[in-house]
Amino acid sequence: METQTSSFITTGDGVRLAYRFDGAPEKPVLLLSNSIGTDLHMWDGQVPALTEHFRLLRYDARGHGASGVPTGPYSLDRLGRDVLELMDALGLQRVHVLGLSLGGYVAQWLGIHAPERVDRLVLANTAAYLGAAPQWDRAISELLGAPDMRTTAEMFLRNWFPAHMLEANDGVVEAFRRTLLATRREGVAGSWAAVRDGDLRRTVTLIRNPTLVIAGEHDTVTSARHGEEIASAIPGAQFRVLPAVHLSNVERPAEFLDAVVTFLVQQG
Repeated sequence: METQTSSFITTGDGVRLAYRFDGAPEKPVLLLSNSIGTDLHMWDGQVPALTEHFRLLRYDARGHGASGVPTGPYSLDRLGRDVLELMDALGLQRVHVLGLSLGGYVAQWLGIHAPERVDRLVLANTAAYLGAAPQWDRAISELLGAPDMRTTAEMFLRNWFPAHMLEANDGVVEAFRRTLLATRREGVAGSWAAVRDGDLRRTVTLIRNPTLVIAGEHDTVTSARHGEEIASAIPGAQFRVLPAVHLSNVERPAEFLDAVVTFLVQQG
């Protein structure tokens, strides 16, 4: 199996994006797109199982991980074009796409604006719209005015994981805390702006790629209702609810992997 450390491309607007491949080159490519406040390592626990079936392409979204952190705001169009430029640079014409949270927004954008570049879509713990601008403007202002990421990091963790994982000082939770504390505030704020300005409720109906929507039963960020609305809007979409909060791939890895792999290896 091919495994490599991160490599880089530079986008058309001059931002360096980190990416890596895992898995055998002859297998179909599955591109993974991350949530706000994480990097490509949010999928580490799923890599062994997924590489049995796919060549994984993971990347750090702008503002996160080893990628560049341009000043915001970011737009959903720009985040989507980042993926297309990454695929172009790597000579990939068509891939499966799995996106979680903000990554699910990006995956929806790809299905709407570049369906010919996508085979199957998995939209996990995401929404087509997450509320009016004032709430996001307030959050962005408070974050950029804060001395560091500590308060925001704890807010993210409470939104991502069930209480028993937080109270147990779970090692997985601590790894995500370290990533959050190392993330530049400008990257989170810029990404929140993309969510603020992203309303896909009308255009998501244009998606014709085979689609699986995964929601968390206990998700307070992107609720099961948000997932159901997406699945209802996309013709033929499948819908699966897991007994999870927001990072369903981490909290319920076995059920998550079963749903994803079963859907992606379907024929026809």
